[in-house]
Amino acid sequence: MIDRVLDFLTGKAAPATAKGEHDFELAVAALLIEAERMDDRFDAAERGIIEHVLAAKFSMDHDEVRELIAAAEKAVKNATQLFPFTQKIVKTMPPEDRHHILELMWKVAYADGTLDPHEDMLLRRIAGLLQIPDRDRALARQSAIEKLKKLKS
Repeated sequence: MIDRVLDFLTGKAAPATAKGEHDFELAVAALLIEAERMDDRFDAAERGIIEHVLAAKFSMDHDEVRELIAAAEKAVKNATQLFPFTQKIVKTMPPEDRHHILELMWKVAYADGTLDPHEDMLLRRIAGLLQIPDRDRALARQSAIEKLKKLKS
């Protein structure tokens, strides 16, 4: 991503992306980072899950994932609320697909083996902002737990 910007600034290439093209990816990454931060413990397992799910969801290589995470960390640090991130997802994804984003967040929350009450509160709030019904929130949680068990076995 940075290479593309540098190539554009130095005149080596035309801009490959329109402004805001990666806003959706940044919004998803920011929510995952917020889930990681919520319990005040920065666990290698949580970071590994974030890297894995972003690479898989957005077909990114290791360097692109690291750049996206750095941008998301900066965005979360500078944000006063999560609403802009959730609104980007609501405007980009159809309702039936948003539960997948919540499932990714549940994976991060459970990556260290425990669910902190603050993580649970955050995910309930995010589900509301993403307009995900309680039933679908519970199904996303169960799916994340099952997938993490398979990953660990």
